[in-house]
Amino acid sequence: MARIPLPTPETMTPEQRRVYDTVVSGPRGVLRGPLLAALYRPELADKWQQFGELLRYRTSLPPRLSELAILVTARRWNCQVEWYLHESVAREAGLPDAIIAAISQGKRPDKAEPDEYEIHDYCVELQGTRTVGDATYQRVLDRWGAVGVVELTALVGYYTMVAMTLNVHEIPLPEGATPPLSPCAA
Repeated sequence: MARIPLPTPETMTPEQRRVYDTVVSGPRGVLRGPLLAALYRPELADKWQQFGELLRYRTSLPPRLSELAILVTARRWNCQVEWYLHESVAREAGLPDAIIAAISQGKRPDKAEPDEYEIHDYCVELQGTRTVGDATYQRVLDRWGAVGVVELTALVGYYTMVAMTLNVHEIPLPEGATPPLSPCAA
């Protein structure tokens, strides 16, 4: 159970309902997770959902690599809900099961494509050291350009905010779902 009551369509104010309707009519098709907490401040929820939609659906990174970055972030924050919501999306986007399994264990994948290693290493380094060294940065910059490296950094920051919100407010997994991540220091 969440630490705060989560709004439902029946309990929402008109401002909350406007944001809710915008989200469910967009590419997400559903409003869940951290946006439920953010609805306490409808303007925040609206800006949040716009930012999230841009980073999830309209960056220069292919979905497979965006989802890889999201999973690395979910693992780093030990965020059960974020992982649960994105593991199947990552698989559908073409991220191999072996890579998903390695990330879930807090490990670097044994076998991956060069672009997968680049994104993985960038995300791990950013979250582990709070910056990215020149060599790691340059590999992403060389492949994706300035736009891609800026988008990747924003994606990690956004999903860090998502993970913190889910964890702090103890937003629960869907009913009947088992926590997908085992304890990990990652």
